[in-house]
Amino acid sequence: MSCIRREVVHSAQGEPQQGHRPAGRTRQTSVARANLERVTPELAARIVADSRDRVAWVRARSRGITATDVAALTSERAIARAADAKLGLSGTGFSGNAYTAHGRQREPEIARWLAATHGILPSTALFHAVVEKRHLATPDGLAVDSAGRITLAEIKTTNKPWRSIPRSYLRQVWWQQHVLGAERTLVAWEQHDGFVPVDDEPRCQWVDRDDAEIAKLVRLATALIDELHRRHVAAAARREERMPQPPVAPREPFRALALAD
Repeated sequence: MSCIRREVVHSAQGEPQQGHRPAGRTRQTSVARANLERVTPELAARIVADSRDRVAWVRARSRGITATDVAALTSERAIARAADAKLGLSGTGFSGNAYTAHGRQREPEIARWLAATHGILPSTALFHAVVEKRHLATPDGLAVDSAGRITLAEIKTTNKPWRSIPRSYLRQVWWQQHVLGAERTLVAWEQHDGFVPVDDEPRCQWVDRDDAEIAKLVRLATALIDELHRRHVAAAARREERMPQPPVAPREPFRALALAD
């Protein structure tokens, strides 16, 4: 089975081909471990956390900029809103719904299909970039060939038909390529109607690395880090102002002389 390739500078065109639906639910733990054993030592050294330990994974993600964060970075005007979301100040209080629950349920099935048809195994590892360790990504799938070239996979579910991959998801893909040093990513998505898959198999499309788009995201991510730091410093100053100051000890002008004697 082949997938449509998205060229670096052009929008995605056409509909991906179809085949069979991934059958049966499967546990990914052993597959994920086997995949991590196949990564290069350099890549393995950049693993920060594992999403199977959700508490540690969420904590590690909070300390850097992830693909989820950059999905909303459309321009400089989006920095403040992205900082609000990062700090939990957006006011939405969103923690998931029936659609996200469906996505979590279907992801292992789609990952199994990707492994069977394209040899891209599931990955649960959170990686940091080579230079900026606050740049983080958890790709859904990862493969390393004999020459050390990295290929990624990203899995989505949707209740709407896609004529092309949404721009916010492309930003996530480019960010993951930046963090991992990957040359291309296979995006696989499954459309559903009332949480029932529409097609016999997921649709998929290749997305090539786009260094121009990655450079824009890195610049915006740097601005987001600066904004988060500015807010952290300001909040610390406000806390210090509110903190009761210890009483000042009465002056003893002759104490120093007495100690000197």
